[in-house]
Amino acid sequence: MPGRHAARHASRPSAGRDRYFDTLRALALVRVVAYHTFGWAWAGLVFPSMGIMFGLAGTLMAKSLERPALTVVRGRLRRLLPPFWCWGVFVVAAMLVHGWMPGWQIVYWIVPLGDPPGDAWGEQAWEILWYLRTYLWFVLLSPLLLRVFRLAPLPVLALSLAPVVMLQFVRAGPDGRVGSALWDLATYLCCWLAGFAHRDGVLQRLRPAAVVLPALAAMAYGGWYAFSHQADHGTYDLDEDPLAQAFWSAGAVLLLMWAKAYFRVDFARLTRFRRLDRTVTVFNARAVTIYLWHEIALVLAVPLIDRFWDVPALETYLPLDSQWFLFGVGWVLIALFVLLCGWVEDVAARRTPRLLP
Repeated sequence: MPGRHAARHASRPSAGRDRYFDTLRALALVRVVAYHTFGWAWAGLVFPSMGIMFGLAGTLMAKSLERPALTVVRGRLRRLLPPFWCWGVFVVAAMLVHGWMPGWQIVYWIVPLGDPPGDAWGEQAWEILWYLRTYLWFVLLSPLLLRVFRLAPLPVLALSLAPVVMLQFVRAGPDGRVGSALWDLATYLCCWLAGFAHRDGVLQRLRPAAVVLPALAAMAYGGWYAFSHQADHGTYDLDEDPLAQAFWSAGAVLLLMWAKAYFRVDFARLTRFRRLDRTVTVFNARAVTIYLWHEIALVLAVPLIDRFWDVPALETYLPLDSQWFLFGVGWVLIALFVLLCGWVEDVAARRTPRLLP
């Protein structure tokens, strides 16, 4: 039986992992599931999960591009597409069974360079694919973006919010898939480049005021714009307002990246809490699976809970009409999907398939 020293050694994060970033990614996934369960308009203001996820991805991409760009891009595609295909087979098959007739745009279910088509019946499942599409484009553009960024890091970082301003106030861009892609790329460009800035040590070399004040100003503008334009969108929810989302997320990501560098935060003590550390490990190793399957889990949780009402004991003792109960059942189903389909991420990463990492 292994001793305490061996147990402590086993609980340490693998080489190269940063528990600060891993924890942020895990929290971002939890927030995404919570938002899609409760619909809290304020959730993005408290924790702008999508901006944070793009910022973390930008950091990792800049690190990876120390190797040949073609190898890195190919590796990212290999790790992303198989889990997407595994999930897509079920979604496409379900829509076909319900009478959906696809056209040539079905090719976007192979490589989601544009929004994959679907019908209204399956919309709750496939509408989340904008993130994968945007991430994929950022990966393809990163070799060029990193070159441009390193020519003049601070001016490029400052100007990275200009595209969304142009789209909002000058010209909205084309309709359809191209327009959607441009809006999402413009919205999260600064977050992605903030990841570059962290990796290259740009933020660490600046005085605190040179980062904190512009970041707070960006968040102030984003928050003001969201609340002052509620009439345009019917809510102050950042997900409904790209300009507000861009500025608020950019400021928040810059602060988180700067705090990481300035205070040298690594969350290394997380390894003392074995179960929590294990949870963070699983969330990061199965991030794509959790993101893709969480909406399907929430959809399936509703008819499942409806069946509970037929059992008197469950009706009496369980809060079946509570959104928190739906949230809990959703996570149980997400865990089931992780066990059933998460191993695809191992195969895509050329690791030995495991039920849990």
